[in-house]
Amino acid sequence: MQPDFIHEFVPGSSARTLLLLHGTGGKERDLIPLGHELDPNASLLSPRGKVLENGMPRFFRRLAEGVFDLEDLQKRTHELADFVTSAAQRYEIDIKRIVAVGYSNGANIAASMLLLRPEILQAAILFRAMVPLIPETNPDLTSARVWVGAGTHDSIIPASNTKELVELLRSAGADVTIRFFQSGHELSRDDVDLAREWLTKVVD
Repeated sequence: MQPDFIHEFVPGSSARTLLLLHGTGGKERDLIPLGHELDPNASLLSPRGKVLENGMPRFFRRLAEGVFDLEDLQKRTHELADFVTSAAQRYEIDIKRIVAVGYSNGANIAASMLLLRPEILQAAILFRAMVPLIPETNPDLTSARVWVGAGTHDSIIPASNTKELVELLRSAGADVTIRFFQSGHELSRDDVDLAREWLTKVVD
């Protein structure tokens, strides 16, 4: 089966692959530089979201800011997980060495994938994420490691929502690190530096 997302794949020299998931309005090349910065040796797999909102690509529909179309989110989460599986076969990616790196909308679908398709991701870096959905049954995330970067002045995501996401992941057994930065919804230099430092310690 051919991977069915427009995407970029950049082969690396290590067994790890970073699954790069852009924010609203992003495209498949936008996070490639970030991926290289986080792990210069990793392969990079970067799909473009299929949903358009006012012409801007996203990974799933929303009804308003912070209000997600849950039916669409579940469908798109499984669609993205299936894409990762088929891309792993096509590019000979080690499925046990995939780390999601998501920003905003991309971080939210990565969190959704952890909750609905936990077998896909070994670890995740979530920049500016919120609770995507509450799963009907808690997944087993005892082997998953997650790093969450939040902005104390983020006007889009309340700190309480990010903390709720962390508790949700921890209740499923995930090892979660959360860091708050003196920034808004945009990424800061500290985000990238601390995420990279954390990633170097994650078992490859």
